[in-house]
Amino acid sequence: MNFEERLKEKQAYANDVLSRIGVTEVEKYRTVITEAMNYSLLAGGKRLRPILMYTVYELFGGNLKKEVLESFMAAIELIHTYSLVHDDLPAMDNDLYRRGKKTTHAVYGEAMGILAGDALLNRAFEVAASAFDYCDDAESFLRTAEALKLLSMRAGSFGMVGGQAYDVLAEEQELALSEEDLEFIFKNKTCALIEAAMGIGAILAGAEDEAQKDVDRIAYNIGMAFQIQDDILDVEGDEAELGKPIGSDEKNNKTTYVTLKGMEQAKKDVRRYSDEALSYIRTLKGDSEFLYVLAESLVGRRS
Repeated sequence: MNFEERLKEKQAYANDVLSRIGVTEVEKYRTVITEAMNYSLLAGGKRLRPILMYTVYELFGGNLKKEVLESFMAAIELIHTYSLVHDDLPAMDNDLYRRGKKTTHAVYGEAMGILAGDALLNRAFEVAASAFDYCDDAESFLRTAEALKLLSMRAGSFGMVGGQAYDVLAEEQELALSEEDLEFIFKNKTCALIEAAMGIGAILAGAEDEAQKDVDRIAYNIGMAFQIQDDILDVEGDEAELGKPIGSDEKNNKTTYVTLKGMEQAKKDVRRYSDEALSYIRTLKGDSEFLYVLAESLVGRRS
C-alpha cells in the first residue's frame, strides 16, 4: 500500500473513532449546543494529530486494548477542534470561514461558539478518562495516567493556551515580536498539541525514555515547520484549497514569520525544521517510513 492509500486509511480510521466516541447525542435541552459541537468536530480536516498518535503507537509496537488508544485519538482532536472554534471568534481572529464552511460562531452565534468550544474541551477529558475503563493491569493504568497528564499539560497554560495567550497579548499591545518571541508562540500554540499527540502514542506503546525524547524532538520540528508553512500560506495560499480567506494575519496586523524574516527565509526554515525532524525519524527503531513521508509531505502542503 502506498503512502496516499495508507494516509486515507488512517484518516478514515480517525473519522470513524470520532463518529463513535467524539460526538454526543442530541437531547431535548441540549439540542443546539450538541449540534454546534458536532458541526465543528465533523467539519472535516486532515486529522493530523490523531494520525500522528496512531502512527507513533504502531511504530513502537503498542499492544494495549484498542479502546485506550482510541480514547486519546478522539480527545486530541476534540481539543484541537475547540481551539479552532475559539480561535475563529470575534474576540480572536474573527474568521467567518474554515475548511470551506462557515465557522461555528457564524452559524450558531458568538455565545454558542464560546460554549461549544468549552463543551468540546470538557468532552475531550471525559473521553480521555474513559481509557481507564479498558486498562486491565497496572502497567496499562500507569501508561494511561501518564498520557492523561501529558495531554492536560500540553493543552493548558504551559502549552497551547499559553502560546495563544501571548499571541493575543502581542496583537493587542502591538508588540514588536522578536524571533525568540515567535518561537515561544509557535512552540506552545502549535507544537504543543503535536508533541502531545506523538508523545501519547509513544507513552501508550511503552517506548523507552530516550525514544520518547526523540519523539518530542521530532514533534517540535514538525510543529515549527507546520506553523511557518501556515504563515506562508496566509500570504500566497489558494483560498479554495485552504477553505478560508487568505491575508487574515495582515488584516489583523500580526507579526508572522514571513513579516519578520521574509518569504525566502521562511521557506528555507520550513525546510530546515523538516530536515531536522526527518533526521530524528531515521534514528527510530521500527518501521518509520510512513511517519517519514508524512513529515516530508507537510513541507509542501497547500492547505
